[in-house]
Amino acid sequence: MQIALTKKLAQAMGVKPTPPHDTTEPLFSWTANWVNTFSNRKEDMVVMVNNATCFTVLIYGVKRDNFSDIAEKMTTAIRNTLLAMNLNPEAVEEYLRQAGEVEFVSNYDRKATAWVSRQGKNGAYFVGRCVNETGGVLKFSDSLGYAICRYPVNYSKRSADQFCPDKEIIKGLVKLTGKPAYKYRAFEILITLDLEIYKAKRRLIVPADIEFPKLHKVLQNVFGWKNCHIHDFNVFDNESNEIVSWLVMNEATSFYDDDAVVETGHKLSEYFPKYTKIVYTYDMGDSWEHEITFVRVIEEHNEESPYLLEASGQTPPEDVGGVYGFLEFREIMLDPNHPDYAETKEWAGYWSPELREWDTKPKVIW
Repeated sequence: MQIALTKKLAQAMGVKPTPPHDTTEPLFSWTANWVNTFSNRKEDMVVMVNNATCFTVLIYGVKRDNFSDIAEKMTTAIRNTLLAMNLNPEAVEEYLRQAGEVEFVSNYDRKATAWVSRQGKNGAYFVGRCVNETGGVLKFSDSLGYAICRYPVNYSKRSADQFCPDKEIIKGLVKLTGKPAYKYRAFEILITLDLEIYKAKRRLIVPADIEFPKLHKVLQNVFGWKNCHIHDFNVFDNESNEIVSWLVMNEATSFYDDDAVVETGHKLSEYFPKYTKIVYTYDMGDSWEHEITFVRVIEEHNEESPYLLEASGQTPPEDVGGVYGFLEFREIMLDPNHPDYAETKEWAGYWSPELREWDTKPKVIW
Protein backbone atom coordinates (compact mmCIF):
# COMPACT_ATOMS: atom_id res chain seq x y z
CA MET A 1 0.00 0.00 0.00
CA GLN A 2 1.44 3.34 -1.08
CA ILE A 3 0.71 6.33 1.19
CA ALA A 4 1.90 9.72 -0.04
CA LEU A 5 2.72 12.08 2.84
CA THR A 6 2.31 15.82 2.73
CA LYS A 7 5.38 17.77 3.79
CA LYS A 8 3.69 18.72 7.07
CA LEU A 9 2.93 15.10 8.00
CA ALA A 10 6.33 13.80 6.88
CA GLN A 11 8.07 16.39 9.09
CA ALA A 12 5.84 15.53 12.06
CA MET A 13 6.62 11.84 11.59
CA GLY A 14 10.34 12.56 11.20
CA VAL A 15 10.66 10.45 8.03
CA LYS A 16 12.02 11.02 4.55
CA PRO A 17 9.56 9.39 2.17
CA THR A 18 10.78 7.84 -1.05
CA PRO A 19 9.67 9.09 -4.49
CA PRO A 20 6.28 7.71 -5.57
CA HIS A 21 6.02 4.99 -8.18
CA ASP A 22 3.25 3.65 -10.37
CA THR A 23 1.09 0.97 -8.81
CA THR A 24 -0.89 -1.65 -10.71
CA GLU A 25 -3.98 -0.93 -8.61
CA PRO A 26 -4.95 2.72 -7.94
CA LEU A 27 -7.16 1.53 -5.07
CA PHE A 28 -3.97 0.85 -3.08
CA SER A 29 -2.78 4.50 -3.26
CA TRP A 30 -3.57 7.03 -0.52
CA THR A 31 -2.56 10.60 0.35
CA ALA A 32 -2.22 11.61 4.02
CA ASN A 33 -2.05 14.92 5.85
CA TRP A 34 -1.92 16.11 9.47
CA VAL A 35 -4.48 18.72 10.60
CA ASN A 36 -5.87 20.32 13.74
CA THR A 37 -9.46 19.44 14.58
CA PHE A 38 -10.06 22.69 16.47
CA SER A 39 -8.73 26.14 15.63
CA ASN A 40 -8.51 27.23 19.26
CA ARG A 41 -6.79 24.21 20.79
CA LYS A 42 -4.30 21.58 19.69
CA GLU A 43 -6.04 18.30 18.94
CA ASP A 44 -4.45 16.56 15.99
CA MET A 45 -5.89 14.31 13.33
CA VAL A 46 -4.40 12.35 10.45
CA VAL A 47 -6.48 12.53 7.27
CA MET A 48 -6.09 9.86 4.59
CA VAL A 49 -7.74 10.08 1.19
CA ASN A 50 -7.83 7.22 -1.30
CA ASN A 51 -6.47 8.48 -4.62
CA ALA A 52 -8.83 6.36 -6.72
CA THR A 53 -12.10 7.06 -4.92
CA CYS A 54 -11.59 10.06 -2.56
CA PHE A 55 -12.71 7.76 0.26
CA THR A 56 -11.57 9.36 3.51
CA VAL A 57 -10.18 7.87 6.71
CA LEU A 58 -9.80 10.03 9.82
CA ILE A 59 -7.59 9.20 12.79
CA TYR A 60 -8.55 11.65 15.52
CA GLY A 61 -6.41 11.98 18.63
CA VAL A 62 -3.00 11.15 17.13
CA LYS A 63 -0.15 13.11 18.67
CA ARG A 64 3.44 13.59 17.59
CA ASP A 65 4.76 11.06 20.11
CA ASN A 66 2.38 8.39 18.79
CA PHE A 67 3.89 8.19 15.30
CA SER A 68 6.20 5.25 16.04
CA ASP A 69 3.53 2.80 14.90
CA ILE A 70 1.69 5.10 12.50
CA ALA A 71 1.78 2.59 9.62
CA GLU A 72 -0.09 0.09 11.76
CA LYS A 73 -2.49 2.80 12.94
CA MET A 74 -3.24 3.74 9.33
CA THR A 75 -3.93 0.15 8.29
CA THR A 76 -6.15 -0.37 11.32
CA ALA A 77 -8.00 2.87 10.61
CA ILE A 78 -8.73 1.81 7.02
CA ARG A 79 -10.07 -1.49 8.32
CA ASN A 80 -12.17 0.09 11.09
CA THR A 81 -13.62 2.76 8.80
CA LEU A 82 -14.70 0.21 6.20
CA LEU A 83 -16.16 -2.06 8.89
CA ALA A 84 -18.02 0.92 10.39
CA MET A 85 -19.91 0.99 7.08
CA ASN A 86 -20.92 -2.64 7.79
CA LEU A 87 -18.96 -3.86 4.79
CA ASN A 88 -18.18 -7.55 4.44
CA PRO A 89 -15.19 -8.29 6.73
CA GLU A 90 -13.94 -10.87 4.23
CA ALA A 91 -13.81 -8.25 1.47
CA VAL A 92 -12.06 -5.76 3.77
CA GLU A 93 -9.39 -8.26 4.83
CA GLU A 94 -8.83 -9.38 1.25
CA TYR A 95 -8.31 -5.77 0.20
CA LEU A 96 -5.74 -5.21 2.93
CA ARG A 97 -3.99 -8.47 2.07
CA GLN A 98 -3.65 -7.50 -1.56
CA ALA A 99 -2.61 -3.94 -0.67
CA GLY A 100 0.37 -5.25 1.28
CA GLU A 101 2.68 -3.41 3.66
CA VAL A 102 2.52 0.36 3.99
CA GLU A 103 5.15 2.28 2.04
CA PHE A 104 5.52 6.03 2.64
CA VAL A 105 6.22 8.13 -0.46
CA SER A 106 6.46 11.83 -1.22
CA ASN A 107 3.36 13.67 -2.38
CA TYR A 108 3.60 15.39 -5.79
CA ASP A 109 -0.02 15.03 -6.90
CA ARG A 110 -1.80 18.42 -6.80
CA LYS A 111 -5.23 16.89 -7.27
CA ALA A 112 -4.66 14.49 -4.37
CA THR A 113 -3.39 17.39 -2.26
CA ALA A 114 -6.55 19.37 -2.98
CA TRP A 115 -8.71 16.40 -2.06
CA VAL A 116 -6.92 15.70 1.23
CA SER A 117 -7.10 19.40 2.12
CA ARG A 118 -10.83 19.64 1.43
CA GLN A 119 -11.67 16.37 3.15
CA GLY A 120 -9.50 17.42 6.08
CA LYS A 121 -11.65 20.52 6.60
CA ASN A 122 -14.85 18.51 6.25
CA GLY A 123 -13.51 15.87 8.60
CA ALA A 124 -12.39 18.40 11.22
CA TYR A 125 -15.85 19.95 11.23
CA PHE A 126 -17.59 16.59 11.61
CA VAL A 127 -15.25 15.15 14.25
CA GLY A 128 -15.26 18.43 16.16
CA ARG A 129 -19.05 18.30 16.27
CA CYS A 130 -18.92 14.70 17.55
CA VAL A 131 -16.45 15.71 20.27
CA ASN A 132 -18.67 18.59 21.36
CA GLU A 133 -21.82 16.45 21.33
CA THR A 134 -20.18 13.97 23.71
CA GLY A 135 -18.99 16.72 26.04
CA GLY A 136 -15.38 15.85 25.28
CA VAL A 137 -15.76 12.13 26.01
CA LEU A 138 -14.50 11.30 22.52
CA LYS A 139 -10.71 11.39 22.81
CA PHE A 140 -9.74 9.01 20.01
CA SER A 141 -11.47 7.62 16.95
CA ASP A 142 -10.26 6.03 13.74
CA SER A 143 -13.61 5.11 12.17
CA LEU A 144 -15.56 8.35 11.67
CA GLY A 145 -14.32 9.19 8.20
CA TYR A 146 -17.05 7.25 6.40
CA ALA A 147 -19.64 9.82 7.51
CA ILE A 148 -18.25 12.55 5.25
CA CYS A 149 -17.85 10.10 2.36
CA ARG A 150 -21.60 10.01 1.77
CA TYR A 151 -21.48 13.51 0.29
CA PRO A 152 -20.56 14.07 -3.36
CA VAL A 153 -17.18 15.38 -4.44
CA ASN A 154 -16.00 16.80 -7.75
CA TYR A 155 -19.13 18.97 -7.80
CA SER A 156 -17.33 22.09 -9.05
CA LYS A 157 -17.32 20.57 -12.52
CA ARG A 158 -20.10 19.03 -14.57
CA SER A 159 -22.87 17.36 -12.58
CA ALA A 160 -22.11 14.13 -14.42
CA ASP A 161 -18.62 14.15 -12.87
CA GLN A 162 -19.88 14.12 -9.29
CA PHE A 163 -19.53 10.97 -7.25
CA CYS A 164 -19.85 9.81 -3.64
CA PRO A 165 -16.63 8.32 -2.23
CA ASP A 166 -18.42 5.66 -0.18
CA LYS A 167 -20.13 4.26 -3.28
CA GLU A 168 -16.88 4.29 -5.23
CA ILE A 169 -14.89 2.43 -2.57
CA ILE A 170 -17.62 -0.20 -2.33
CA LYS A 171 -17.61 -0.75 -6.09
CA GLY A 172 -13.83 -0.95 -6.02
CA LEU A 173 -13.77 -3.52 -3.21
CA VAL A 174 -16.37 -5.74 -4.85
CA LYS A 175 -14.53 -5.67 -8.18
CA LEU A 176 -11.13 -6.22 -6.59
CA THR A 177 -12.06 -9.02 -4.19
CA GLY A 178 -15.02 -10.67 -5.93
CA LYS A 179 -16.85 -10.77 -2.60
CA PRO A 180 -20.28 -9.32 -1.68
CA ALA A 181 -20.22 -5.80 -0.26
CA TYR A 182 -22.29 -6.46 2.88
CA LYS A 183 -22.35 -9.28 5.40
CA TYR A 184 -23.14 -8.42 9.01
CA ARG A 185 -25.50 -9.03 11.92
CA ALA A 186 -28.53 -6.73 12.02
CA PHE A 187 -31.69 -6.15 14.03
CA GLU A 188 -35.18 -5.33 12.90
CA ILE A 189 -36.71 -2.91 15.39
CA LEU A 190 -40.06 -1.16 15.77
CA ILE A 191 -40.19 2.33 17.27
CA THR A 192 -43.52 3.69 18.54
CA LEU A 193 -44.33 7.22 19.67
CA ASP A 194 -47.71 7.23 21.44
CA LEU A 195 -49.58 10.49 20.74
CA GLU A 196 -52.83 9.30 22.37
CA ILE A 197 -55.10 9.83 19.34
CA TYR A 198 -52.73 7.74 17.19
CA LYS A 199 -49.30 6.19 17.27
CA ALA A 200 -46.41 7.27 15.05
CA LYS A 201 -44.47 4.15 14.09
CA ARG A 202 -41.19 3.49 12.28
CA ARG A 203 -39.89 0.04 11.42
CA LEU A 204 -36.13 -0.14 10.80
CA ILE A 205 -33.27 -2.48 10.09
CA VAL A 206 -30.13 -1.35 11.90
CA PRO A 207 -26.68 -2.90 12.39
CA ALA A 208 -26.60 -4.94 15.60
CA ASP A 209 -23.44 -3.06 16.57
CA ILE A 210 -24.84 0.41 15.94
CA GLU A 211 -23.67 2.75 18.71
CA PHE A 212 -26.26 4.74 20.63
CA PRO A 213 -25.12 8.20 19.39
CA LYS A 214 -25.66 6.97 15.83
CA LEU A 215 -29.00 5.38 16.75
CA HIS A 216 -30.04 8.72 18.23
CA LYS A 217 -29.29 10.46 14.93
CA VAL A 218 -31.22 7.82 12.98
CA LEU A 219 -34.25 8.28 15.24
CA GLN A 220 -34.01 12.05 14.85
CA ASN A 221 -34.08 11.56 11.09
CA VAL A 222 -37.03 9.18 10.81
CA PHE A 223 -39.18 11.09 13.31
CA GLY A 224 -38.41 14.49 11.84
CA TRP A 225 -36.82 15.96 14.98
CA LYS A 226 -34.18 18.69 14.75
CA ASN A 227 -31.75 17.56 17.48
CA CYS A 228 -32.36 20.73 19.53
CA HIS A 229 -32.70 19.08 22.94
CA ILE A 230 -31.08 16.45 25.16
CA HIS A 231 -32.05 12.78 25.08
CA ASP A 232 -31.51 9.51 26.90
CA PHE A 233 -32.13 5.77 26.54
CA ASN A 234 -33.66 3.54 29.24
CA VAL A 235 -33.31 -0.24 28.91
CA PHE A 236 -36.06 -2.27 30.60
CA ASP A 237 -36.00 -5.77 32.04
CA ASN A 238 -38.34 -8.14 30.20
CA GLU A 239 -39.98 -9.60 33.33
CA SER A 240 -39.93 -6.89 35.99
CA ASN A 241 -40.15 -3.98 33.52
CA GLU A 242 -37.64 -2.15 35.71
CA ILE A 243 -34.85 -0.02 34.25
CA VAL A 244 -31.61 -2.02 34.00
CA SER A 245 -29.52 0.65 32.26
CA TRP A 246 -29.77 4.41 31.75
CA LEU A 247 -27.69 5.82 28.89
CA VAL A 248 -27.16 9.58 28.64
CA MET A 249 -25.53 11.91 26.10
CA ASN A 250 -22.58 12.94 28.28
CA GLU A 251 -21.56 13.58 31.87
CA ALA A 252 -23.28 16.96 31.83
CA THR A 253 -26.66 15.30 31.21
CA SER A 254 -26.24 12.57 33.87
CA PHE A 255 -27.49 14.88 36.61
CA TYR A 256 -24.64 13.47 38.70
CA ASP A 257 -26.41 10.14 39.00
CA ASP A 258 -23.97 7.26 39.60
CA ASP A 259 -26.23 4.91 37.65
CA ALA A 260 -25.96 6.94 34.43
CA VAL A 261 -23.89 5.50 31.60
CA VAL A 262 -22.52 7.82 28.91
CA GLU A 263 -23.80 6.37 25.62
CA THR A 264 -20.60 6.95 23.61
CA GLY A 265 -18.96 3.64 22.73
CA HIS A 266 -21.95 1.51 23.74
CA LYS A 267 -23.72 -0.64 21.15
CA LEU A 268 -27.31 -1.78 20.72
CA SER A 269 -26.10 -5.42 20.72
CA GLU A 270 -25.10 -5.01 24.38
CA TYR A 271 -28.84 -5.04 25.21
CA PHE A 272 -30.78 -6.56 22.29
CA PRO A 273 -31.91 -9.33 22.11
CA LYS A 274 -31.29 -10.09 25.82
CA TYR A 275 -33.72 -7.28 26.58
CA THR A 276 -36.50 -6.42 24.14
CA LYS A 277 -37.57 -2.91 25.12
CA ILE A 278 -35.71 0.39 25.21
CA VAL A 279 -37.34 3.80 25.67
CA TYR A 280 -35.69 6.70 23.86
CA THR A 281 -36.76 10.03 25.36
CA TYR A 282 -36.14 13.21 23.43
CA ASP A 283 -36.63 16.72 24.87
CA MET A 284 -37.03 16.36 28.62
CA GLY A 285 -39.50 19.27 28.61
CA ASP A 286 -41.94 17.91 26.03
CA SER A 287 -40.88 14.36 26.98
CA TRP A 288 -41.31 12.50 23.70
CA GLU A 289 -41.01 8.83 24.69
CA HIS A 290 -40.26 6.47 21.81
CA GLU A 291 -40.59 2.80 22.66
CA ILE A 292 -38.00 0.73 20.76
CA THR A 293 -39.06 -2.91 20.50
CA PHE A 294 -36.82 -5.75 19.33
CA VAL A 295 -38.45 -7.66 16.45
CA ARG A 296 -35.86 -10.10 15.10
CA VAL A 297 -32.19 -10.69 14.42
CA ILE A 298 -30.80 -11.05 10.89
CA GLU A 299 -27.56 -13.00 11.20
CA GLU A 300 -26.09 -12.21 7.77
CA HIS A 301 -27.67 -9.06 6.42
CA ASN A 302 -26.46 -8.32 2.89
CA GLU A 303 -27.69 -4.77 2.28
CA GLU A 304 -26.93 -1.26 3.47
CA SER A 305 -28.48 0.02 6.69
CA PRO A 306 -29.86 1.72 8.79
CA TYR A 307 -32.84 1.21 6.53
CA LEU A 308 -36.41 2.45 6.96
CA LEU A 309 -38.82 -0.35 6.12
CA GLU A 310 -42.07 1.50 6.79
CA ALA A 311 -43.39 4.64 8.47
CA SER A 312 -46.84 5.73 9.63
CA GLY A 313 -48.16 8.62 11.67
CA GLN A 314 -47.01 12.23 11.51
CA THR A 315 -44.86 13.45 14.38
CA PRO A 316 -45.31 16.78 16.21
CA PRO A 317 -43.24 19.89 15.52
CA GLU A 318 -40.47 20.84 17.96
CA ASP A 319 -41.44 22.69 21.17
CA VAL A 320 -45.16 22.16 20.77
CA GLY A 321 -45.62 21.39 24.47
CA GLY A 322 -45.68 17.61 24.75
CA VAL A 323 -48.56 15.31 23.90
CA TYR A 324 -51.28 17.58 25.31
CA GLY A 325 -49.80 20.61 23.58
CA PHE A 326 -49.71 18.62 20.35
CA LEU A 327 -53.38 17.62 20.65
CA GLU A 328 -54.38 21.25 21.01
CA PHE A 329 -52.04 22.29 18.21
CA ARG A 330 -53.39 19.60 15.87
CA GLU A 331 -56.99 20.53 16.60
CA ILE A 332 -56.25 24.13 15.59
CA MET A 333 -54.36 23.06 12.45
CA LEU A 334 -57.32 20.94 11.31
CA ASP A 335 -59.78 23.82 11.68
CA PRO A 336 -59.14 26.79 9.32
CA ASN A 337 -61.97 28.65 11.07
CA HIS A 338 -60.31 28.50 14.46
CA PRO A 339 -59.39 32.01 15.71
CA ASP A 340 -55.77 30.90 16.31
CA TYR A 341 -55.39 29.08 12.98
CA ALA A 342 -53.44 31.77 11.06
CA GLU A 343 -50.97 32.40 13.87
CA THR A 344 -50.50 28.68 14.57
CA LYS A 345 -50.01 27.84 10.89
CA GLU A 346 -47.35 30.53 10.56
CA TRP A 347 -45.56 29.11 13.63
CA ALA A 348 -45.81 25.55 12.30
CA GLY A 349 -44.05 26.41 9.05
CA TYR A 350 -44.07 23.44 6.65
CA TRP A 351 -45.67 21.02 9.14
CA SER A 352 -48.67 19.08 7.82
CA PRO A 353 -51.05 16.63 9.55
CA GLU A 354 -49.99 13.80 7.24
CA LEU A 355 -46.62 12.37 6.38
CA ARG A 356 -45.19 13.29 3.02
CA GLU A 357 -44.90 10.48 0.50
CA TRP A 358 -41.08 10.69 0.73
CA ASP A 359 -41.22 10.10 4.51
CA THR A 360 -43.05 6.80 4.08
CA LYS A 361 -40.84 5.34 1.36
CA PRO A 362 -38.33 2.61 2.28
CA LYS A 363 -34.80 4.08 2.17
CA VAL A 364 -31.36 4.14 3.67
CA ILE A 365 -31.08 6.52 6.64
CA TRP A 366 -27.93 8.54 7.25
